[in-house]
Amino acid sequence: MKGKIGLEEHFALEETLDDSKPFVPGPLWPEARARLLDFQEKRIAQMDAWGMEMMLLSLNAPAIQAIPDRKHAMDISVRSNDLMAQEIIKNPKRFQGLAALALQDPDHACRELERCIKQLGFKGILVNGFSQIDDPENCVYLDDPRYKAFWALVAQLDVPFYLHPRNPIQSWAQIYKGAEWLLGPKWAFGNETAIHALRLMGSGIFDTHPNLKIVIGHMGEGIPFSLWRIDNHNAWMNLPNPYPAKHKLSHYFQNNFWITVSGNFCTPSLVNSIMEIGTDRILFSTDWPFENVDHAALWFDNLELNENDKMKIGRTNAANLFKLGV
Repeated sequence: MKGKIGLEEHFALEETLDDSKPFVPGPLWPEARARLLDFQEKRIAQMDAWGMEMMLLSLNAPAIQAIPDRKHAMDISVRSNDLMAQEIIKNPKRFQGLAALALQDPDHACRELERCIKQLGFKGILVNGFSQIDDPENCVYLDDPRYKAFWALVAQLDVPFYLHPRNPIQSWAQIYKGAEWLLGPKWAFGNETAIHALRLMGSGIFDTHPNLKIVIGHMGEGIPFSLWRIDNHNAWMNLPNPYPAKHKLSHYFQNNFWITVSGNFCTPSLVNSIMEIGTDRILFSTDWPFENVDHAALWFDNLELNENDKMKIGRTNAANLFKLGV
């Protein structure tokens, strides 16, 4: 299929490159490094070869969210967004941007978000999970009350928010001790992001701002498979919801969340996700440069889906959600 749009497609600044190094075997790091720093050459060649019309660019992880020093986090945020804007101007039909924000300072994040949307023309936001603030051990999630004004602004601007994975900090990762291979994309990324997403669902922010649009990757980070149990555990006890939100969590997942297939090119997982949320809320992505464009495209192009659903997932859902005008 030609014209595919991907929206979990990363780059790095020189200062954030090393954040990605632990997830790449040593001999492959030179290739991954080159991919992360490239915009207009290898990236576009891969897009052309495998039918991708556009990538929505975002900074690598955890980057800004793992910088406890507020001023430094804010500086990297602005520089990252300026670099994205420069590359988009060179080729706006192939690239658009998702703002990188320093949630260490909610006021600055709001100002930078307005700049990114209103001046730089970005189409949404991507944040790498919880933010470490002032102290590396102080990890703050996005359901924290300090972000009320931020979420109000996101709702006012009506732009999608991509919640991207990161690992738990070392002091929280005792469960992985002796099995560190489970960290990163194999398991910890999805587990951490699913918990964060569920926290948002239960927080009540979607009751306050019902138009908020949250995107998560990797076929929903396991949530579609577990959605029934999340809502119906021990149903015979008939207990009230133990969280502030008014509805069952599935209500918010099915009304306020979209998922991408990034890095999870698995047909049974896609079928499960379609049964839970339908084809209108699923979007193509590759997770470049950590996954190959051809692996994503070959799998997707050969799916036994009707052409209307394939077009929605591959292109039009993203075009509509992010107001891309294509």
